[in-house]
Amino acid sequence: MTGGFDDLLAANAEYAADFHYGGFDGIAHAGIGLVTCMDSRIPPLEMLGLKPGDAKVLRSPGGRVTEVTMTGLVLGAQLLGVRRIMIIPHTRCAMAAMSEDDLRAKVEQAAGKPAGYLPIPVIPDQLEALRRDVAAVREHPLIGDDILVGGFMYDVDDGRLTQID
Repeated sequence: MTGGFDDLLAANAEYAADFHYGGFDGIAHAGIGLVTCMDSRIPPLEMLGLKPGDAKVLRSPGGRVTEVTMTGLVLGAQLLGVRRIMIIPHTRCAMAAMSEDDLRAKVEQAAGKPAGYLPIPVIPDQLEALRRDVAAVREHPLIGDDILVGGFMYDVDDGRLTQID
């Protein structure tokens, strides 16, 4: 399977030739932690005017706060300088557009294999899910009352954020 990544390795060589981020300490220097979707239309740092080293970025299908992303938020808040947390799902998200059965059928058709065991947490109501996720982060005992938490919707068609909670 060699050679399948040559284009990316070549691009990385160009990137590394002018690399300016060595020696960073891993702290979120702008104090931002954010959870957003894995969707490739979302540029988390750029959409907020941030640069590498400014934020801790956690991604999940649908931009949901999961057990893993919650762990990342706690670590960020307690150890890595996060003082503000943004939860940012987006418009036209596949996780909100289909039922679990429909999405699973698409996965099975694409894979040519059964996927009944795969959890696919679809989002019937994005705004309600966002409000629940914001509340869960705000109420988490290891996040702390001094951490500001907000919920936002990112519009993949115009790049704008709208604060929801």
